[in-house]
Amino acid sequence: MSSVTDASCQSRLGVELGKSVVFQEPNRETRVDVKESVRGQTIFIIQTIPRDVNTAIMELLIMAYALKTSCAKNIIGVIPYFPYSKQCKMRKRGSIVCKLLASMLAKAGLTHIITMDLHQKEIQGFFSFPVDNLRASPFLIQYIQEEIPDYRNAIIVAKSPAAAKRAQSYAERLRLGLAVIHGEAQCAESDMADGRHSPPCVRNTTGHTGLELPLMMAKEKPPITVVGDVGGRIAIIVDDIIDDVGDFVAAAEILKERGAYKIYIMATHGLLSADAPRLIEESAIDEVVVTNTVPHEVQKLQCPKIKTVDVSMILAEAIRRIHNGESMAYLFRNITVDD
Repeated sequence: MSSVTDASCQSRLGVELGKSVVFQEPNRETRVDVKESVRGQTIFIIQTIPRDVNTAIMELLIMAYALKTSCAKNIIGVIPYFPYSKQCKMRKRGSIVCKLLASMLAKAGLTHIITMDLHQKEIQGFFSFPVDNLRASPFLIQYIQEEIPDYRNAIIVAKSPAAAKRAQSYAERLRLGLAVIHGEAQCAESDMADGRHSPPCVRNTTGHTGLELPLMMAKEKPPITVVGDVGGRIAIIVDDIIDDVGDFVAAAEILKERGAYKIYIMATHGLLSADAPRLIEESAIDEVVVTNTVPHEVQKLQCPKIKTVDVSMILAEAIRRIHNGESMAYLFRNITVDD
């Protein structure tokens, strides 16, 4: 249960890791052994999410339950990237998996969670205990100001209308313009069926046949357009997660056609699954900047365009403040409801 983020937090706090062992049995069952007394103590479990998401979740659940049964006073999970956060809405006859995971963590014994840039802020309502949803935007904004030459000639871009609010936040803080790509041929979350359109079971009925309700017209995406002038500008696309990079590559091609001469992508969580490094390397994207909430050392070796911003400082400070009973308000200064 360790990564670059874990080691950085440990070194910043100047403390040693607790003595525990996490391993898998030959039949791939996860086993956890806590090697020291935790009775009456506040325990922080730092769990970054590697490629094997489900194994990481089981490790976290079993570790939390082991600490709970060992009479730990408080069990706080530090989960920089919260898994299954995209599955936070009903899809046809699916399930809200993020809500299920929140219930499992509470049942296992967690009493508090520190995370970063949840996919939807409303996810905090799934939990029955406090959730501190930290922001990576100050670190990414600092990178833009210090590492992008002539950033004053940049424009912040939302690759879809759904990402416009996040892009607007960056644009206002950097005093830059805003552009939105509209009509991109992608399956946006807001366009997916949510189950309310499912027909009822066919039954033999007599008498009343029901009311004739107005028929909702199907959505039709307009031609791809860029709302805003990107000609002769540096385009900076911002989002919370970059995983399947197809949408970003397509957006970069559109921006190049519209006259942008450099294209950057800023995202908090760099999952970069499958062929993402190769696609980025072959695309019009000049640089992809992500934080170290998720390990991606292998992807960086495959694609030199990927850069990393360290956010362990704010995670370590959150741990310190919670342990000392200090206010967390300092970490959320100048953050509005819409951020």
